[in-house]
Amino acid sequence: MAKVTRDDVARLAGTSTAVVSYVINNGPRPVAPATRERVLAAIKELGYRPDRVAQAMASRRTDLIGMIVPDARQPFFAEMAHAVEQAASERGKMVLVGNSDYVEEREVHYLRAFLGMRVSGLILVSHGLNDLAAAEIEAWDARVVLLHERPEAIDDVAVVIDDIGGAQLATRHLLEHGHPYVACVGGTAETPSVGDPVSDHVEGWRRAMHEAGLSTEGRLFEAPYNRYDAYKIGLELLAGPQRPPAIFCSTDDQAFGILRAARELRIEVPGELAVAGFDDVKEAGLTDPPLTTVASDRSAMARSAVDLVLDDSLRVAGSRRERLKVFPSRLVVRQSCGCP
Repeated sequence: MAKVTRDDVARLAGTSTAVVSYVINNGPRPVAPATRERVLAAIKELGYRPDRVAQAMASRRTDLIGMIVPDARQPFFAEMAHAVEQAASERGKMVLVGNSDYVEEREVHYLRAFLGMRVSGLILVSHGLNDLAAAEIEAWDARVVLLHERPEAIDDVAVVIDDIGGAQLATRHLLEHGHPYVACVGGTAETPSVGDPVSDHVEGWRRAMHEAGLSTEGRLFEAPYNRYDAYKIGLELLAGPQRPPAIFCSTDDQAFGILRAARELRIEVPGELAVAGFDDVKEAGLTDPPLTTVASDRSAMARSAVDLVLDDSLRVAGSRRERLKVFPSRLVVRQSCGCP
């Protein structure tokens, strides 16, 4: 059976191949409703399937969005990727996800691969955009949106939440329970100081402590972002002579590790130790006790990121405020902090 072509659709619909292309590609020129209906009916009757590869070669774009996350094993990044996938599907796009494992070379590898596939745009969920990645993006003149990270450069486009404000909310709440101070489990020494969410969480903790007239000296403990390393650090911290009365963790995954360490050491939470996290991943409501944490509207953030990365005016210079979308954070109170 001969392959159905765009010419066949045009003949059956009584129009030109150019008009058929406008209907299939939703532009660039408008098509009268009646003509559009004839073209769609002809496509259905003939069983025509557009050649997406040829379309990509012609338009230099595909129906794909590239997304790079630092660690797909962590619940927050997995849930964010799922939210982006849903938002992209609503726009008729598919998402390719790459996992960099916090390795710059892998991030650049995925950037090159996705850009070579002519993706419509890139959504980067990273902890500090490295120089190699930034140079690659500039060389390809790519549409890029940073998600979950504040931009260091004015030209960057980003969708973030109020990380500093959210950390302040959690720390203040723990202090309101009467604890003499709140310790913080933050990132590692390699954590970027500009734009990284975990750095902002630590800054929010510092501000809340200083507002209360409390020192942060010796009360910040470094840990990678995952529960496994936080668990090991928690065992040392909670078994030591200076066990803190309350801990704010810069991620929920770290908080899960602290809760596990406390349970293993038979330290009652929240009776002997109060714990709060940040991210409100689904698992946070299933821990024992359920975790008090800071939440954001991930679905709204994902929709905003997808809308921005598909925006043809993305590269048009604008003010920082116009190119930075900040979503509010809110405290989700559960039992790990001492609330009933």
